[in-house]
Amino acid sequence: MSTAQEHGRVLVAMSGGVDSSVAAAILVEQGYEVIGATMCLLRSPSERAASGCCSIEAAEDARRVADKLGFRHVVLPMQDVFARVVIEDFIEEYSRGHTPNPCLRCNRFVKFDELLERARSLGADHLATGHYARIRHDPERGRWLLLQGVDKSKDQSYALYMMTQAQLERTLFPLGGFTKQETRRRAADLGLGVADKPDSQEICFVPDRNYPAFLRQVAPELVRAGPIADPSGKVIGQHRGIAFYTVGQRKRLGISSGEPRYVLRLDPENNMIVVGDEKDLYSTTLVAKDVNLIATERLPQALAVTAKIRYNTRDSAATVRPLSGDMAEVVFEQPQRAITPGQAVVLYQGDILVGGGTIADAREAERALVSCEPRAVSNGPLALTACDS
Repeated sequence: MSTAQEHGRVLVAMSGGVDSSVAAAILVEQGYEVIGATMCLLRSPSERAASGCCSIEAAEDARRVADKLGFRHVVLPMQDVFARVVIEDFIEEYSRGHTPNPCLRCNRFVKFDELLERARSLGADHLATGHYARIRHDPERGRWLLLQGVDKSKDQSYALYMMTQAQLERTLFPLGGFTKQETRRRAADLGLGVADKPDSQEICFVPDRNYPAFLRQVAPELVRAGPIADPSGKVIGQHRGIAFYTVGQRKRLGISSGEPRYVLRLDPENNMIVVGDEKDLYSTTLVAKDVNLIATERLPQALAVTAKIRYNTRDSAATVRPLSGDMAEVVFEQPQRAITPGQAVVLYQGDILVGGGTIADAREAERALVSCEPRAVSNGPLALTACDS
């Protein structure tokens, strides 16, 4: 990092938790002029009081950390953009039979789009967050790279796959080289009151993770009963509304069967849920839309990667191929369980995040996997490899 960067102004997104607090402390130690910013994302006081990372208590925790470390703290009202790009999309995706990840939308359009612009308006050179990921510039490619955090158990690169080159250039992740245990120790050594504060595990606008109750309140039109069918089309039960179900779900189906049944597919056009055996949940191929590439400008004909289809799973060997527009096909070497439309698929080569996209469709492979003999498509310590198809 250059001397100019070390003494620039940085806006730190502070949720009131231990990660963002320690991230701010590290930047103070490195000589940055720090401004702490807590985003106010929810409209009503009752919502803010009930939620974790966006609550009044969280803002107060962030302010106390800023006071102790000696930097300015601001609360930024961002309710309108959050409602428009996150909450409305969340409802719309459920109405389409998808299972969205609103935290990805928040990162893409709120943190690293709107908040980055707020940082610019406050005269900040950079935006920093407490994510466990790393950013590195590769001069040979002329690109900024996003890498997994050193602590693989806490790595959050999956949730950052949509970042652009311009955003990566102006973003700092001070905790990328830390483990969670080291972060908590650093907070305790600094005497920060959030050192032992539990991590927030909930979606901030859905109290108690009760999605059905939230959807009934904000989109009652989604509460529309319909048929549950087996793969042959035979109706075997009734559902409460397709928005209350997700691929892979077994519980609360309300059907009697000698064998366990799992949600295989949601059919919003016919307001139908298709259920079947667990073996029917496995697929080898998915199609992703809205693909964003970080490590490379474009995909070769076939690229050997590992891919994750949800945050808390291990990545699996796969081959990715470009399709038309911003779409791509990912073919796994081993079938994957419950590939879910609306979730993200994220592609890696080692620690390097190649790119990712939103899962649009999952199906059995229509052709066999191309035999992959890796070959280098760029040189250097962070070289990509492609397959000869």
